[in-house]
Amino acid sequence: MTELPQARRLLKQGEWTGPAAGCVRLGYDERFLRRKRLVTEAGDGFLVDLAETTSLDEGCAFELADGRLVEVRAAAEEVVAVTGPILRAAWHIGNRHTPCQIEADRLVIRRDHVLEEMLRGLGLTLTPGTEPFRPEGGAYGHGRTLGHDHGPAQGHGHDHPHVHVHISHKPDEDETPDADPA
Repeated sequence: MTELPQARRLLKQGEWTGPAAGCVRLGYDERFLRRKRLVTEAGDGFLVDLAETTSLDEGCAFELADGRLVEVRAAAEEVVAVTGPILRAAWHIGNRHTPCQIEADRLVIRRDHVLEEMLRGLGLTLTPGTEPFRPEGGAYGHGRTLGHDHGPAQGHGHDHPHVHVHISHKPDEDETPDADPA
C-alpha cells in the first residue's frame, strides 16, 4: 500500500499563484477540518494534517509535501434562496446563528424546514436549489458561524421541542416606550 502525500500547510486565496495540480470540492461542513483523507476530482488521494481545526475558504489551497497545490472549491449543496424584505430576514437568520450567504438581492441558507416555515411566515419568497454554499465568515470576517441545523442530513430524530411563537405588541396610547418604570 502506498503512503498518501500529506498536506500540512494551507495557503489562503491570494497567497498562491499559478495553476493548482488538483481540486477538491467540499461542502460547507466538510470545509471545517484538521485531519482527514481527501480525494481530488482526478481521483488522487492525500492526507490533510493541519496543526488545528480550520475553516477552509473557497480558493485556498493545500500545499502537499512535494510542493503541489490542491485548490479548495465549494461543492453544490441543497440550499434555499431568500428574497423579499431581506434585511428583516437577515436579522432572524442571524439571531439563530445560522450560516448565511449574503448577496446584493438575496440571502442563501442551507435547507431547514423550520427556518423555511418562519421565513415564509414573514412574507419572504423562498426558492430551493442546488449550488455551492459560501456563507459569510464569523466575526471580523473569519471563522464560521456554528448554528443549530434542522437540515435533511441531520434528520429530525433529536428530542428537544420546537416552539413557534409570534408576538405582536402595539403600545397603548398612554404607554411610553422610554418611560422609567420607577
